[in-house]
Amino acid sequence: MRVIAGKYRSRRLIAPRGLATRPTSDRLRETLFNVLAGRIEGAVFADLYAGSGAVGIEALSRGASLVYFVDHAAPAMEAIRSNLVSLEIRSGFQVECRSVSATLRRFSEQHAQGPCTIVFLDPPYNAAGDYASTLAVLGRQAASLLTPSGIVVAEHSRKMLQPLAESYGLLRRYRVLEQGDAGLSFYHLS
Repeated sequence: MRVIAGKYRSRRLIAPRGLATRPTSDRLRETLFNVLAGRIEGAVFADLYAGSGAVGIEALSRGASLVYFVDHAAPAMEAIRSNLVSLEIRSGFQVECRSVSATLRRFSEQHAQGPCTIVFLDPPYNAAGDYASTLAVLGRQAASLLTPSGIVVAEHSRKMLQPLAESYGLLRRYRVLEQGDAGLSFYHLS
C-alpha cells in the first residue's frame, strides 16, 4: 500500500495488524481522488473508520488543509500514528480515537475548524448497521457537519446484502462508481 500522488507520492504505508481491516486498494483510492481532484485543495476532510489512514493521508498529500482520522480500534490508531510519523506529517490533522457516532455528535455540537468539505466512510463491508447509522446521522446533521457544497462518499461492497439508500435525510446520492468488488457512493446536500 502506498500514497498515490501529491507531496507524499509513492511513500509506503502500513495497515493495522490482523485480518479485521480491509484497506482501500491503491487502485480504488486513485479512482476516488481522480473524482475528487477539484475539491481537495484546502479541504477539511473526515476519514471515518480510518483503518490505516491511507485515504486521509492521500487527502493531505494532495493538499487538504485538515484531515480528521476517526477510528476507535487500537491497531488502527497505532497504524495511523505510525504512518503519520514515517511520513513526517506534523500538522494538518487530528486523530479522533473514539467511535464514529461519538465523533459526529461532538462535531455537530462544537466544530471549531468549521464543517467538512468531504466526509469519507469505509466501515467493514459486513457492517450494514454502521453504514445505515452513520449515513443517517450525516443526513440529519448535514447542515452543521458539511459545507453547503460538501459531499459524503461511502466505500462499500458491490454485493451488499442491504444496499445503500438513495437518500439519508438531507443527503441524496448523485453518483455510484464500481471497481472490482468495491463501490463508491457519492452523496450531496439536496
